Amino acid sequence: MPRLSRWMIRAALVYLWAGITIGGLLLAHKGVPLHPALWGWLPVHIEFLLIGWVAQLAMGVAFWILPRYWNKPRRPRARLAYLAFWLLNVGIGLVTVYLLRLAERPYLLAGRAAEVGAVLLFARHAWGRIVSREGLG
Repeated sequence: MPRLSRWMIRAALVYLWAGITIGGLLLAHKGVPLHPALWGWLPVHIEFLLIGWVAQLAMGVAFWILPRYWNKPRRPRARLAYLAFWLLNVGIGLVTVYLLRLAERPYLLAGRAAEVGAVLLFARHAWGRIVSREGLG
C-alpha cells in the first residue's frame, strides 16, 4: 500500500474516532445532561464524520486502488494527491475553528475553499488513472 494511502486512511480513522467520541457524548447528553454547550459540537461531529472520515477514506483507497500506468513505475501527478491530503486536513481544521466559534466567517470560507480545492486536485490526479478494462484512456 502506498505511503499516502496509509496516511489518508490513518487520518480518516482518527477523524472516525473523534467523530464517534463526540457523537457518544451528544447521545449521552440526551439522557444525562452533561453541559449545555455540548450541542455546539454537533456541527464538528458532522464535519469530522462526513469530510474527515468518509471523504478522506475514499481518497486514500482510491489512491491505492486506481491502476497505475503500466510503462511507468510511479503514479502520475502524485504530488497533486499529496497536496490534496494536506489541503483537506487544513480545510477541516479551519472549518472546525469556525464551528467552535473561535474565529470569524473568513475561516469557514477559507476552510471550505481548501476542502473543495483538495477534491479538485485529487480528481485531477485520478483522472488519468481511470482506464477501461482494455487499458485504453
